[in-house]
Amino acid sequence: MFGPLHRSGPARRVGVAVSGGVDSVSLLHALLQLRETLHIELSVVHVNHKLRGAESDADEQFTRDLAASLGLPLHCTALGALSGNIEQSARLARISFFHSLIVSGVVDRIATGHTASDQAETVLFRFLRGSGSTGLSGILPVTQEGIVRPLLEVTREQVECFARERGIAWRIDGTNASLNFRRNRIRHELLPRLQNDYNPRLPEQLAHVAEIAREEEAYWRSQIEPLAASTFRTWGDSLLVDCTQLSALAVAAQRRLLRLAFTRVKCDLHQIGFHHIEQVRHIAQRSQGHGRAHIPGLDVVRSFGWLRISNSPLPPPPSVYVPLCVPGITRLPGGECVAVDKFTAPESGYNGYGNEALLLEPDHRSGPLVLRYWQPGDLYQPVGFSRPEKVKQMFQLARIPLWERRFWPIIENGRGILWCRRFGCSLAAREEIVQAIKDRGEELVLWKLVEV
Repeated sequence: MFGPLHRSGPARRVGVAVSGGVDSVSLLHALLQLRETLHIELSVVHVNHKLRGAESDADEQFTRDLAASLGLPLHCTALGALSGNIEQSARLARISFFHSLIVSGVVDRIATGHTASDQAETVLFRFLRGSGSTGLSGILPVTQEGIVRPLLEVTREQVECFARERGIAWRIDGTNASLNFRRNRIRHELLPRLQNDYNPRLPEQLAHVAEIAREEEAYWRSQIEPLAASTFRTWGDSLLVDCTQLSALAVAAQRRLLRLAFTRVKCDLHQIGFHHIEQVRHIAQRSQGHGRAHIPGLDVVRSFGWLRISNSPLPPPPSVYVPLCVPGITRLPGGECVAVDKFTAPESGYNGYGNEALLLEPDHRSGPLVLRYWQPGDLYQPVGFSRPEKVKQMFQLARIPLWERRFWPIIENGRGILWCRRFGCSLAAREEIVQAIKDRGEELVLWKLVEV
């Protein structure tokens, strides 16, 4: 039961989260009896949620007096006004305080008084809410952050018996009896009714469900990370998912990969349900390469063979124009840059139609050379094309996803586009170079364009 707290060597500093209730107070007394065996140093941790006025303050004073009577250090904090889901907000604030004590080195672990009864209520609550196996794992015995629950194998009734036999005093929270809270209705109405009418051992069975689900989750974590490495790519602050790789996997793996992708971008799965996962999964499986889903806190777009998962929609291409340095390196906001250097043609036979992207010596009669990003409506005729084409159409033919187009460099002068990444020089610019070679020969200066 107390395995997560035990280790050889120097004593581990354990903060016991004490609310004043029977579970947490009993845990503190049990750890006091075992601290030499477990090689632990104890302190008391208390959070005054300020939700019950004078009663909350009385709980804090009870805990202060308890810590003082036992000669233990006390770490106490009071919460400010909470909004939204009060229970959820209070829980998050409480966990945040616990983590701050661990991160700052005040304690190594925080022990809480959750029992097997709490576990059964949590699993049933999450099942009714529609949770999958991750949620049905219930209350974890040990978290990665350092929170441990040593009493998860004993019931609330056993804890109360422990306290009464030893004459241990505790505080009673009147709100625990209020049926205004769903968890209390599960505790006082639903769970007892299910035990009486269907299964007297239901709490034990629910605890087994949590244990099975935890082991399932541990197995899947070991399987999903390698799959994610071959299916995910990072693109700035977005995550890209390979639709072909994803769709080739078993449905269970697809769902877990998408949950992992959402978590990596959003940091949690709050308000994301099964139907959101399925919506994105079906978009990934479509034969056509486009689709969009608005997920709580996320924007998911499919373009060709990839899903882009991001916190915000893809903004339009930036409208920036930067004079081209000839020679030199020209950089655009967003990171793209090109270099221009003097071009040395082969000694003989050069007709201007090699693979090089070439520019004539700047001729300001045609307007200054400018480097910019692609904009919707851009049109030009590259070498090898029979007529002018929209760059957007070329993107589609080349299967270039939407997000890659946003920072797509283009060079133009006053007469139009001279060069576009991947699609090369315009036919008009190349013909002008060939004519200039004929007219000016060795006097001609050509510049070679190189993407950096």
